[in-house]
Amino acid sequence: MSIVMFWTFPAFLLIFSSSLFSCSQACSFTITNNCPFTIWPGTLAGASSPQLSTTGFRLDASQSVHIPTVPGWSGRIWARTGCTFDASGVGSCLTGDCGGKLECNGNGASPPASLFEITLGTGVNKDFYDVSIVDGYNLPMVASPIGVNGACNATGCVSDINMGCPKELQVIGDDGGEGGVVACKSACEAFGQDQYCCSGEFANPTTCKPSFYSTIFKRACPRAYSYAFDDGTSTFTCKAYDYAIVFCPISNGVNKFEVTNPTPIIIDRAGVNKFSPETASSSNVVRPLPLLILLFTLGFALRT
Repeated sequence: MSIVMFWTFPAFLLIFSSSLFSCSQACSFTITNNCPFTIWPGTLAGASSPQLSTTGFRLDASQSVHIPTVPGWSGRIWARTGCTFDASGVGSCLTGDCGGKLECNGNGASPPASLFEITLGTGVNKDFYDVSIVDGYNLPMVASPIGVNGACNATGCVSDINMGCPKELQVIGDDGGEGGVVACKSACEAFGQDQYCCSGEFANPTTCKPSFYSTIFKRACPRAYSYAFDDGTSTFTCKAYDYAIVFCPISNGVNKFEVTNPTPIIIDRAGVNKFSPETASSSNVVRPLPLLILLFTLGFALRT
């Protein structure tokens, strides 16, 4: 009898605590830079969604940022590379640039750029999300939802497509430490033909088929969108309260879907950056409460 009661009580806690984090109340994005260099993430809200509390910021290696959002939010998140900005936030980036500003303020990513795309559900409706390289690729990334109702699928592109990018699609960096291939264009951007852009007479799934180039992307990253009508294997659903977005999830041959002890930055709804090296500690890192309860439960069970 004591064993049954022992498992029933934690199960109730898990259900109750999960409901507290339902995206009908609050949800968020946790963005981590696992690359061995600085990136500048950008965010863009859809036409009917408010912009997030930040639309562009610097993120050094091993740092994470936690950005709150609202139910029903729709938009994109990506990383810019090779950026330089002056004190007023004006500058440029080698890849993913959004109008030459640190804060993108409604400007999207200049292709090529790897994109995380999401529409959050409201109420009991599920979220729809994907990682897209339809507009080209600049960095590997993984998006892992923390689901409210059961497990959810991670998606993304962990392969370094830049290393195998066909010459005609390559974007070459400058010589100031960013030399070599820094991004890989889509065939649409490179050639501008309807058959690659799924436009004109090819603007439907019957006539627009995977091309030689999109197939290269798909083989490297099977779960990512590789061309406009790649829905069947690339769109995922979930009901989550947080999405962990990791750039360069595999760095130096080490798989790090989560960075160990990342330096946290918390950006609130007013856009205030709450990070300071003096106050950063492991207690600042956001962790899912249901998972902690489950770990506690399992640990207690093993000791008894």
